[in-house]
Amino acid sequence: MRLTRSSCFALLAPLAIGTFLSAGEPEKKPVDLKVGDEAPEFEARDDQGKSWKSGDHVGEKILVVYFYPADLTPGCTRQACGFRDDMKKLKDQGVEIVGVSGDSVRNHQLFKKSEDLNFTLLADENGKVAEAFGVPFDKKQQSIKRTIDGREETLTRGGTARRWTFLIDKDGRIALKNTEVKAAEDSQAILEAVEKLQAKRS
Repeated sequence: MRLTRSSCFALLAPLAIGTFLSAGEPEKKPVDLKVGDEAPEFEARDDQGKSWKSGDHVGEKILVVYFYPADLTPGCTRQACGFRDDMKKLKDQGVEIVGVSGDSVRNHQLFKKSEDLNFTLLADENGKVAEAFGVPFDKKQQSIKRTIDGREETLTRGGTARRWTFLIDKDGRIALKNTEVKAAEDSQAILEAVEKLQAKRS
């Protein structure tokens, strides 16, 4: 079969257009928030399955958004229990705590029940909230098994975030970005940072 010039164009045109479109798409750069930058707006389901919007909270209180790898794992449990135990001190300073991981709403419910947690957990199964803050997020699905109230539960998460903590002031700006979080010491580090922030304002 002999190809004419017009038939060659018909065959090659879609390839050329596809190449042009892909070449024209700008490469998405990862977010790199700095202290003083405006905090990103975000929305996710909370541990009750309801929509939680940052816009409803930023400005009302000093907001701590901490990302952690997984519910009911040793380091993450120590970190969460630190915030739980320091909650009165944090509230007295006008601080609201929000934990974010790739776990499901159901996982969060089990985590809160098991450890008697007294703050909000957000389900970021697709990593969108992590992406908005520039937090590394491994999208590989993973599962762990835990026994809760004598019953074995399988907790499957959509992905795994790095352990990073952010402090957002009442002006909606990043006041602290910690990418080297020590799980058991995170709550105390936040209390110290809030005290310094309050001192600057007074």
